Amino acid sequence: MTIQAPIDVRKNSLRRRLFLAAATLQIGCGLIFLTDIVMEWEGVRLHGVLEALAVIGLAIGASLTLREYRHLLRRNTKVERELDVVSGAFQEVIEQHFVRWGLTTAERDVALLSIKGVPIADIATMRATREGTIKAQSAAIYRKAGVSSRSELISTMVEELISGLQSPSIR
Repeated sequence: MTIQAPIDVRKNSLRRRLFLAAATLQIGCGLIFLTDIVMEWEGVRLHGVLEALAVIGLAIGASLTLREYRHLLRRNTKVERELDVVSGAFQEVIEQHFVRWGLTTAERDVALLSIKGVPIADIATMRATREGTIKAQSAAIYRKAGVSSRSELISTMVEELISGLQSPSIR
């Protein structure tokens, strides 16, 4: 079993398309507005000047919006890459502990599900066994890990991950 970060790619894709559609609509409206100003321009009137300023403001707003959108896309890509690295590092920390503690395959599965926060009853259902068996396996895991609870087990993993992130080797 591996830990994976849930990323809804379809939702992100829809957001991107909606954002680009809105930006395109904004630019289109600005062009229509600009065409209206040019067609009505008969000398310098306050109304024409205000419309021209509005078009300039709309153009500036659209360009700033698109610029910010590109910046956010780059930032999002960077954050997703970093999350992948951290997820992989966390999985590696978990595997190292499992090996060091000498957990059996069944204990590894139970420990991983426990770390993910799955209740004992659900673990028993998933593994087609009784809750008592899962409790006994959990007790064996805690004994081998030198902890007394699920929260201490998780804390052991997270503390090592955090201390590892401070070293230049994981960055």
